[in-house]
Amino acid sequence: MIRSAHIDTFARDHLPPREQWPEFLFDLPDVRYPERLNCVTAFLDDWLAAGHGERHCLISPAERLSYAALAERVNRIANALTRDLGMVPGNRVLLRGPNSPMMVAAYFAVIRAGGVVIATMPLLRAKEIAFPVTKAQIRLALCDVRLADEMEKARPLAPMLDRVVHWGSGAADSLEAIMAKPGYEHFAACDTASDDVCLIAFTSGTTGVPKGTMHFHRDMLAICDTFGKHVLRADRDDRFIGSPPIAFTFGLGGLVLFPLRIGAAAILLEQAAPDDLLAAIERLRATVCFTAPTAYRAMLGKLAGRDVSWLRKCVSAGETLPAATFEAWAAATGIRIIDGIGSTEMLHIFLSAREEETRAGATGKPIPGYQARVIDAVGRDTPAGVAGRLVVRGPTGCRYLDDERQAEYVQHGWNVTGDTYIKDADGYFHFQARSDDMIISAGYNIAGPEVEAILLTHPAVAECGVVGAPDADRGYIVKAYVVLKPGFAGDAALTRALQEHVKSNVAPYKYPRAIEYVSILPRTETGKLQRFELRRRAAASAAAASKLAS
Repeated sequence: MIRSAHIDTFARDHLPPREQWPEFLFDLPDVRYPERLNCVTAFLDDWLAAGHGERHCLISPAERLSYAALAERVNRIANALTRDLGMVPGNRVLLRGPNSPMMVAAYFAVIRAGGVVIATMPLLRAKEIAFPVTKAQIRLALCDVRLADEMEKARPLAPMLDRVVHWGSGAADSLEAIMAKPGYEHFAACDTASDDVCLIAFTSGTTGVPKGTMHFHRDMLAICDTFGKHVLRADRDDRFIGSPPIAFTFGLGGLVLFPLRIGAAAILLEQAAPDDLLAAIERLRATVCFTAPTAYRAMLGKLAGRDVSWLRKCVSAGETLPAATFEAWAAATGIRIIDGIGSTEMLHIFLSAREEETRAGATGKPIPGYQARVIDAVGRDTPAGVAGRLVVRGPTGCRYLDDERQAEYVQHGWNVTGDTYIKDADGYFHFQARSDDMIISAGYNIAGPEVEAILLTHPAVAECGVVGAPDADRGYIVKAYVVLKPGFAGDAALTRALQEHVKSNVAPYKYPRAIEYVSILPRTETGKLQRFELRRRAAASAAAASKLAS
């Protein structure tokens, strides 16, 4: 390891043992960085040095900041952190706020001062906030005053949190008041090592207890210089927009790191539902959009009368992109969505394809700098067309914060993503399911998301989730939880129609033998379907039915 700048060595002390790290690849010249590196210099200082300080950087409904204005705000917060709030290099700092210029400035200030950011989703409740505070032993938090209630409720659950400083309150002890002191406009970036931890991102909890994923300064640049440079290929005149919170690494990359790495501008929306997103794309002339498949599907029905002609690139991640949504969006806008799969462990996207190389229903290929394989139960590569576990390695990789699950995610130097994939004869990777979403029914392997994709092509279906439900005869059956579009009734006739629809599009054994109509599906704040919750419901229903029958 390179000499660390961290005085507080907690992060480095709680990295996994080196023998449990994945193998990192630096064959791509773009991801070879100097030993001493503070990543904020690449996102801000380099643009000021190049004379681009007055270019638009962050745009929100409330304010617009140039690169120079953002840099000054970052410096002022960094001074407040180190001079007034007692932060030293290596300290972890919790951030709570919606997507806003202040949230980005606080994020960069912690890193510039040598700290480690832990950003949290705005909608988290006290218990969910207390978990990362306790796990990462956080003593200081910066919080938007509008989120103060849950922050205060979390404090008794995490007594090590000594101080919470709010912004937006107008109080004498607010962050704005502290950072406004004379002489705080300049701050020399901490002389961090390229492999000093600067971010601990917690997983969204789709599979249970969140895990803290630890990322280095070099990782923040690596995702920009792989996916951003070689697949997305945006330019400095672009305006990025999207829905994911920047506390989610999909949002961090798409709405902060990617645009600032190339000197472009980011549009930050505190509310980014499909209606909000479309309105902002039109009003603010956004050109690059990052959001989830469900949002693209929802926006399809709202495009009439909207001017989205400035939009030229769209990126989808978080869940697999159904072919029907890809094709419908291309037909309506002329834009081929760039699909991708990433993970919090890998920081961002590692499988994707450029627009001109995309194929409906396929995620893509390993992006430059990464390698991927599909393997069987004993680690051998599967033949083309045969499903197996997706494993990947590249310049980023999994390093869990003090977590025994490190040995499950990293095996033989490869990151085992937990996804089941097929690699076709042309080298394209096709998502089948999360490995624990594969339904085994009467000896057949059935990928729940495949059935979901078919159901979504039926005119009655707005959303759906498909899981395995315990069954005495078949082990498991396919069960679909369906949200209907207005005007449709979830009766026996529609159930039969949906079942026949699936049978007519895929192998008949894959059809959902049970369909339950619901008003809403359980999702994480980042929009991911919580299939583990649907599996829990399905198991509870099956147990209740079995008890009643006996």
